[in-house]
Amino acid sequence: MKFATWNVNSVRARIETVVAWLKETQPDVACFQEIKTTDDTFPRDAFEALGYNCAVHGQKSYNGVAILSKRPLEDVRAGLPEGDGDDHARYLEAQIPTGSGMVRVASIYAPNGNPPGTDRFAYKLNWLERLKRHATELLTYEEPLLLMGDYNIIPMPEDCYDPKAWVNDALYQPESRAAYRKLLNLGLTDAFRACHAEPHRYTFWDYQAGSWQKDHGIRIDHILLSPQAADLLQGSAIDRRVRAWEKPSDHVPIWADLTL
Repeated sequence: MKFATWNVNSVRARIETVVAWLKETQPDVACFQEIKTTDDTFPRDAFEALGYNCAVHGQKSYNGVAILSKRPLEDVRAGLPEGDGDDHARYLEAQIPTGSGMVRVASIYAPNGNPPGTDRFAYKLNWLERLKRHATELLTYEEPLLLMGDYNIIPMPEDCYDPKAWVNDALYQPESRAAYRKLLNLGLTDAFRACHAEPHRYTFWDYQAGSWQKDHGIRIDHILLSPQAADLLQGSAIDRRVRAWEKPSDHVPIWADLTL
């Protein structure tokens, strides 16, 4: 099965691009972030016409996550635990039947957190800590699990075109990178890094200052696998070419193939 994740940066504004990508690449499961629309205005008809079931946790104008699956979506849960007072639509989880059982998938849109030293940065770190606690519980189920999405974290210097350009950004702060390492230290595997050791492979290029043309990118979209999922990993890649399509998102899809 092919699992993909993509911060689409407004699903309604880029519906033609998203549909074209789905038709071409045919993922079995696709997680979207920053859909920027409510549940009732999500363009599910366009995706259902392609054979996808849809689960949506939307929010007007901001945030929002979705899961598309060619197989049924079961046990759908919106939002992280411990979310009292947190109205950001950033997390959606579902189970999907496979030929050998079930796989659990989450679509994640972690907070940006800029600028460092503010309440926004504190919220980012608190949210990531909540994610770690929830991931710790999910790992006790000992099942294939994929935590997929825009983590808004640059894990290592080689995941950035120029670390010095990001040293004051929330995405590259020591605390942010430590939060990502804590997730990996639970026993999760970064699918892309498990398949690719080469540096300077990116999933995001800003719209400003010719970042795409200069290849001034960063890798902030990740697929993290439980040990049971990592054992089934066949390959992972970034669909870099999509950034050059008409009316692109500033992110591109990243996917992983698992034998399920």
